[in-house]
Amino acid sequence: MSDGDDSLRARVERWLGREMPIIQMHGGTSAVRKADPNTGEVIVELGGGCSGCSVSDVTTGNIEAALLEWEEIEDVTVRVPDPREQLGGPEQAESIMGIDRTEGGRGDWGSSNPGKSHF
Repeated sequence: MSDGDDSLRARVERWLGREMPIIQMHGGTSAVRKADPNTGEVIVELGGGCSGCSVSDVTTGNIEAALLEWEEIEDVTVRVPDPREQLGGPEQAESIMGIDRTEGGRGDWGSSNPGKSHF
């Protein structure tokens, strides 16, 4: 995705980064899995800290409601993987979700979990 990319997918990615910083602040990740301008279907997947989070249903509802206000979007699905399905798997959300954070993925543990060396 280039800086000048004005596709539906690119616009939804930018919106997520700008309007939903809570995802990254809580150690979550997000990725637009589908954004079809012909059908108006958008699928967003949340991972990392969102998986198993007690308020992820609020976040998904907020994303769905906001994106459905866009004229070109007819249907929004926000998926959050069940953490029980991930047991024994890779620990990093980008590995679970197949995201390269430099190519549309967002979020990491960042300042919300600075680690032992921080203390």
